[in-house]
Amino acid sequence: MRTTDVARESGYSAQQVRDLERLGVIPAARRSGNGYRSYTPLHVRALRAYRALATATGPVEARRLLAELRTATVTEAASAVDEVHARLARERAEVLRAQRALEGIRAEEAGGDDDFMTITQLAQALGVRSSTLRFWEEEGLVRPERVTTLRARRYGLAAIRAARVVVALRAGGYGIPAVREVMAALDGADGLEDARRILRERLDRIAARSVALLRAGTDLAAVVDATRGTPEPPA
Repeated sequence: MRTTDVARESGYSAQQVRDLERLGVIPAARRSGNGYRSYTPLHVRALRAYRALATATGPVEARRLLAELRTATVTEAASAVDEVHARLARERAEVLRAQRALEGIRAEEAGGDDDFMTITQLAQALGVRSSTLRFWEEEGLVRPERVTTLRARRYGLAAIRAARVVVALRAGGYGIPAVREVMAALDGADGLEDARRILRERLDRIAARSVALLRAGTDLAAVVDATRGTPEPPA
């Protein structure tokens, strides 16, 4: 296959095919006597797998994974792909956990309880360091009350609930700016619905990545089989 043939079949431009070959996404093409590249249907499969993997994991991780699969045993290859599925499942679970915490914030506020916790107690309850809570305070994510005479922090129910949401979001892969967006939404007139929307959008993105990973499956199997001399199925 010529470079233009591979480009047409894979959905990339001819220059992108050459660039991805240079980056090691696909094996080096054989060169004919006149220097032209000669590809096989396996290169097309590798490129299609890369496109889907780049959606699922990001381009850097996709390049690393494809290079690994070309030299891995079947067991190692299956384990590597399973880990991507597991990572997406963990991200999804953390966002769902954040959603539950978000709903709990309003439900508990209706109770009007006056309980509070010290910074040490809250850190232990959340499984984070006290320094982490102080950092979140600096970033405006969690606002403790202060006992003025002692300069000691204490956290009422609203701050405790906010801290739970922050923990869930951070564990789910949210950076500080994204967490700040969610927490700011909680303070607005439509805060709860805005925060729900942000989390729903996150779940939608994870779902799209999961589907992309499924789409890569057959092409990834062809790449793995090729390393073991298994006959290549039609592209």
